[in-house]
Amino acid sequence: MSGPVTIGVDVATAGVRAVAMAVTTRAVLASASRKLPAPQRDGRGHSESDANEWWPNVVAALVEVTAQLPRGGAEVQAVAVAATSGTIVAVDEAERPVSPALMYDDRRGAPYNAKAAGLGGDRWARLGLAPSATAALGRIAWLRDTVPETAAIRHTPELIGARLTGATVATDSSHALKSGYDALARQWPTDVFDALGVSADFLPDVVAPTSVLGEVCRTAAEATGLPLGCLVVAGMTDGCAGQLAAGACEPGQFVGILGTTYVLKGVSADLVADPTGAMYSHRHPQGWWLPGGASNTGGEALADSTGLAALDAAAADLGPARTLAYPLRRQGERFPFVAASARGFELGEPESAAEAHRARLEGVAFVERLALDHVRRLGLEVTAPLFTAGGGSRSPLWNQIRASVSGLSLRVSESAETGYGAALLAAAALLPGGLSEACRDLPGATSLVDPDPAERAALEDSYRRFCMELHGRGWIDDELLTTAVR
Repeated sequence: MSGPVTIGVDVATAGVRAVAMAVTTRAVLASASRKLPAPQRDGRGHSESDANEWWPNVVAALVEVTAQLPRGGAEVQAVAVAATSGTIVAVDEAERPVSPALMYDDRRGAPYNAKAAGLGGDRWARLGLAPSATAALGRIAWLRDTVPETAAIRHTPELIGARLTGATVATDSSHALKSGYDALARQWPTDVFDALGVSADFLPDVVAPTSVLGEVCRTAAEATGLPLGCLVVAGMTDGCAGQLAAGACEPGQFVGILGTTYVLKGVSADLVADPTGAMYSHRHPQGWWLPGGASNTGGEALADSTGLAALDAAAADLGPARTLAYPLRRQGERFPFVAASARGFELGEPESAAEAHRARLEGVAFVERLALDHVRRLGLEVTAPLFTAGGGSRSPLWNQIRASVSGLSLRVSESAETGYGAALLAAAALLPGGLSEACRDLPGATSLVDPDPAERAALEDSYRRFCMELHGRGWIDDELLTTAVR
């Protein structure tokens, strides 16, 4: 091996993962993982973890990765961190945690967020992103009011960055988004924070992802195996890093991530605010935007199915289902439409377990198609192929159904993981073409899955019935119905 290497570090809810990548070929050279203790959650809406667990596990993962590289990691030139969106912690003047890490789903800031939503109404309308009950913005004010030792608030990457560099580092605009950062105006909403009694010095400085934050200090180099002077680069949230790893990094490109839930994320040249609140946008490092949304349906719709491979084979022989299914396993939908009353349904009596399985696969594919139609009705361009990643993309049948329903060829991405995306963000700081060059011609993508002409008509008819059923129940509006069934 010769040439520069970057490392991406993913600090997720369940664990830490480090991925080393060759910048020239974008090939994965080594990886390592460590588990983190599960967050503590209770019936009051509290969700927290121990931020002191992050750094030791990052160190352990980095030690293992650098040891696998020639010359003990000497060719590593940059490292970037991606983490769970919306997780924050209070720190003292020495950047040490003085509170638990409040997780993305913690609701302690809900009253503050309700006030912030009214205070910054015009700003949130421009951004298409109003503070929700779990937004980190409100938790910042809650920490200020309840933890006397608090000197500042930090997101996960700043805590790791401070240990890597030996100094305070800025956050990136992606991790700051749910803390209220205005990526359009490129500023904190000081009017909102002033009204909540939060001073500006309580908040971190903000830079664009791929900006250089500093260099690895001697103490961190000795602990991790990273070379002294290795660049520490601003990353992005886990979802954004995963999107980039899948290959969607230029305007018009979208990726459908089919894991436990379904997520659609893409790139647009301009910010398009979604008045329905179903979709919001991060800022692309090159000034573009990253619109996206997450559904409450997805792979978990199959959680009660056994023998999935056999069911897939039987369902493939059946062809399109005669029945309809909206496989929502909990009440409420958030994308591609917002409806707290939404519930899953099945219409018609399937003749076999295989047909019921096929109907559920089609139902998730219909949600994906509706998400694409929602994106298009907002005026955003969607170009083929549609990138896809996640556990659901391992099913050839599901990929074929999704391609036939959407009318777009699918390109399955094998390396669409957060750590790999963070390594790409680190590489962008080294390359003259930035992130566009880093994400170009990524290895590991399989051949295209094209729509099946023999099934298109039947699936199109089922999709129309599906949308009309959603409209009849009052969950989607007239405009989206018209766009979908035109």
